[in-house]
Amino acid sequence: MDSSKQETNQKKASKTMAKKEAEEFQFVVYNTMTQQKEVFKPKTPGKVRMYVCGVTAYDFSHLGHARAAVSFDVLYRYLKHLGYEVTYVRNFTDVDDKIIRRANETGEDPISLSDRYCKEYNIDMSDLQCLSPTHEPRVSDHMEQIKDMITQIINKDFGYVVDGDVFFAVDKFPNYGKLSGQKLENNRAGERVAVDSRKRNPSDFALWKAATPGEPSWDSPWGPGRPGWHIECSAMSAHYLSFKFDIHGGGLDLIFPHHENEIAQSCAACEESDVSYWLHNGHVTNNNEKMSKSLGNFFTIRQITERYHPLALRYFLINAHYRSPLNYSVVQLEGASDAIFYIYQSLKDCQDALLQLQEEIPNDGKPARTTPDAKECISKLCNEFQVKMSDDLSTSLILTGAFLEALKLVNNLLTMLKKKQQKQQRLLVIESLKEIGKEVTKVLDVLGLQPPCSYNEVLLQLKEKALTRAGLVEDDVIRLINKRAEVRRNKDFLKSDQMRAHLQAKGIALMDVGTETIWRPCVPVQQESEVVPSEGQKVPPKPETA
Repeated sequence: MDSSKQETNQKKASKTMAKKEAEEFQFVVYNTMTQQKEVFKPKTPGKVRMYVCGVTAYDFSHLGHARAAVSFDVLYRYLKHLGYEVTYVRNFTDVDDKIIRRANETGEDPISLSDRYCKEYNIDMSDLQCLSPTHEPRVSDHMEQIKDMITQIINKDFGYVVDGDVFFAVDKFPNYGKLSGQKLENNRAGERVAVDSRKRNPSDFALWKAATPGEPSWDSPWGPGRPGWHIECSAMSAHYLSFKFDIHGGGLDLIFPHHENEIAQSCAACEESDVSYWLHNGHVTNNNEKMSKSLGNFFTIRQITERYHPLALRYFLINAHYRSPLNYSVVQLEGASDAIFYIYQSLKDCQDALLQLQEEIPNDGKPARTTPDAKECISKLCNEFQVKMSDDLSTSLILTGAFLEALKLVNNLLTMLKKKQQKQQRLLVIESLKEIGKEVTKVLDVLGLQPPCSYNEVLLQLKEKALTRAGLVEDDVIRLINKRAEVRRNKDFLKSDQMRAHLQAKGIALMDVGTETIWRPCVPVQQESEVVPSEGQKVPPKPETA
């Protein structure tokens, strides 16, 4: 069969399987609006429309931003895996007080400064293997839509004008607080803007701000100015998805007042406005305090990926349930790096073995025959993946259990291939390796953990990051390996063990394989006992060394 036709048939079969899985496993999500898990049913069968609040682009993005992006990227990937056609919108806020302040400090044009950091954000997203959304609208490009919505709100008597400013009258919207449960008096009016005595109610919030000297402004029916914080998302979500769509997402901190105000604005502009599911990811904390730029306790994505592979960071982020708080920890990052090294090394060994045995793999179009253990392993992996993912994206539970058992079986089958076997048994082992490898990579693909390069390349990258953290270069390690070999020849095993321990403390593990010594990254030994997982977070078991 022609390889391109075979690939097309495989894709069709994969989509058919995904649809069948979607029917068998009802996808359940936690809806903040109803405070409970609900079966996901899109408004239009087969299609999903999703809006996620993006970043205010005035600096490099931090770990909290990474968590939100990765959480909703996993959702995006899973919905596509289930066969849905997904329209995913994630905005950039490029008009905001913080941007203006930073631009004044640096002497830059605010829009140009924000554009630069939007580009930097997308570089970080690419490193973290977050798929590009369908649309990435910016506030500065959607002033007409914003002004049109404000006009609708005023015309329906939900907004009022004071000296060129436009405010939303929360008293006019009786359902205000239905998402968060907050009362009007708790609206943090001064969070992004100073409390204004001209408001009819202190909880009223700005839809449009009159121009002030030294700030960017746009003409409007109420005079020159710029939008308030909340209106942008209402206007852009309606523009790209209509007033009725399936999912609105963002960080937990956006529930109130941002998302609460969005609901009020959208419903005021169009009384039929309706979002089916509100999803929110948990905070990233540092010493159990929310990580944020305003608190100055944050790490940028770049700071972390200078020392850890972006895929290790992604693994760390999805190794806790997306709604649970996630405490930043070097120990957890080391564990994540160690875990993905084991995954990719196992898959590389599998791939290498199959390449060498290519001539022995039948290409007769018949279903693959596997060992009973492999058949059970594949069934368990597929079932566990669907059960956990369909239960509100329980990614942390997928990376343990059947997934690790599959990798262990891969390594056991590789060991079996080194032994003499009958032809039929050997063929079963080869086919088993091939089929397990396929299922493992499917899981990695949906989780966004399948590397964009070869396994060999990503393993070399992981080793390079480990050397950076250890303050070494590979020549240093080779020199120590050679020196240790000499010490072993002199039967000074105590010193040999001390040299090994010295490197282990730096995150470099030495492994004696026959007469050769090789090295791989490991969790620095003094940190192993310090692992304290966040709620809902799983600590990967220490992988077996090859």
